[in-house]
Amino acid sequence: MLAALAGGVGAARMLRGLLAVVDPRDVVAVVNTGDDVVLHGLHISPDLDTVVYTLAGAINPETGWGLAGETWAAMEALGAYGQGDLAWFRLGDRDIGTHLYRTSRRAAGAPLSQITSEIVARWGLELRVLPVSDDVVETRVTVAGGQEIGFQEYFVGHHHEVPVSAVRFAGAADARPAPGVLDAIERAAGVVICPSNPIVSIGPLLAVSGVRDAVIARRVDTVAVSPIVAGAALKGPADRMMTELGHEASVVGVARLYAPLASTLVIDDADAELADAVEAEGMRPVVAPTVMRGPEEAAALARTVLGALGALGEPGARHELGESSRR
Repeated sequence: MLAALAGGVGAARMLRGLLAVVDPRDVVAVVNTGDDVVLHGLHISPDLDTVVYTLAGAINPETGWGLAGETWAAMEALGAYGQGDLAWFRLGDRDIGTHLYRTSRRAAGAPLSQITSEIVARWGLELRVLPVSDDVVETRVTVAGGQEIGFQEYFVGHHHEVPVSAVRFAGAADARPAPGVLDAIERAAGVVICPSNPIVSIGPLLAVSGVRDAVIARRVDTVAVSPIVAGAALKGPADRMMTELGHEASVVGVARLYAPLASTLVIDDADAELADAVEAEGMRPVVAPTVMRGPEEAAALARTVLGALGALGEPGARHELGESSRR
């Protein structure tokens, strides 16, 4: 079994690659819920839905979120009331169906982990997808002027263009891991930290009581994939956010964040010259293509990760995997 720590588009694509090369029933995805928000009375779980929609082949390929072939009648009707500020977070008509289901089940007393399992089954997926917690964990971002706002207001409302001076995960200290989360991490043959924003995608997972310690205990068997390539994030504000919060926006900066958690960091070919610097931070660097332009590249990256997990503990295993591991 593999346990994957996941959040956002990069993680969803990484998971798609893993499912292409291993039995989906052997994969457990532990997914960020710090982005969750209640809007229009609906409980929305963006990262959970992005993972499910991507793995079901239903994701909007242009945006990386939402459903392909979506319609927007509900948002257009809302906007017709002249209150455009109510529609700042756009929800497609079919996507709303998922949120209606999640909200009604929560109102009936079902925990988020059970609801997520039901949604996963509706889409015909065989892996386990676990929210990191059934309790509320909210990512809060401090922006210019010292104002603290919710993550979605920062990410969508402000298009993640305003500088960030602090991030906190409200409720995380008191939140309990969802059933199965710690067991998956502890029993997995290997743990994968997907190429997600280290601060606001992976950070909320680690903030939930017991999760960081569980990952640290599996450090030797944990491989992380850098979300930073040649000093930039492929999607989203990870690079700017790292810089704004005092971290180096490079694979070396990622290594400094992940060294206590993972023994190996997969970095892109574009950062091959930084492999020694990554190693100096205490992580074994593996250099391989990491940009997932499509399913084939995602599957190749998954094979690289599996090869890195298989090479752990082998003397002299370093830097580049052989070409056979990339096919």
